[in-house]
Amino acid sequence: MVFSAAVLAGGRSRRFGRDKARFVWRGKPLLRHVLDSLVDASERFIVAGRPYPEFGVPVYPDLIPGGDSLSGIHSALHHAGQRVVAVAACDLPNLTPGYWAFLLENLGRAPAVVAFGPEEWPEPLAAVYTKDLLPLAERLLREGDYFIRRLLDEGGARYLSWASVRERFGERVFANVNRPEDLESLSGWA
Repeated sequence: MVFSAAVLAGGRSRRFGRDKARFVWRGKPLLRHVLDSLVDASERFIVAGRPYPEFGVPVYPDLIPGGDSLSGIHSALHHAGQRVVAVAACDLPNLTPGYWAFLLENLGRAPAVVAFGPEEWPEPLAAVYTKDLLPLAERLLREGDYFIRRLLDEGGARYLSWASVRERFGERVFANVNRPEDLESLSGWA
């Protein structure tokens, strides 16, 4: 399946203490790990409010700022050249091309596919969306409703069980990096 890919790097990294997207772990910046997991996309770009020229892909700002991650998803859907868009946060270094292929295989006719994480809560920043959700995302942003679960539920997203993801990709696939010490817990994982 042909798809676009967007990495969201619009956070302020307050808990991390510096720009975590650029933080080098295992020889490359965290954002590069995520971009590399999306190698099969026909295009890759970053959604952020600051430049990232070292990554060699376009960088777009939020079109409707202030809506947290929903603003990033909205901008990703708007800027994507393809109808199907993989959207990932820049702090998920354990994602793999196989993970994205699994989501794409399960998209079917749904407007989005998202997996549940270990706490049985959806992981919307490691999900696949279609441009069908762009009007709903814009409406929610304009209404000041930034709850991504509403976008998923109202939009008719397909949900995948945590068990199906864990079985294929391990317990740490969604391990994210909010603080430098989070990297220590990842050090034993590929």
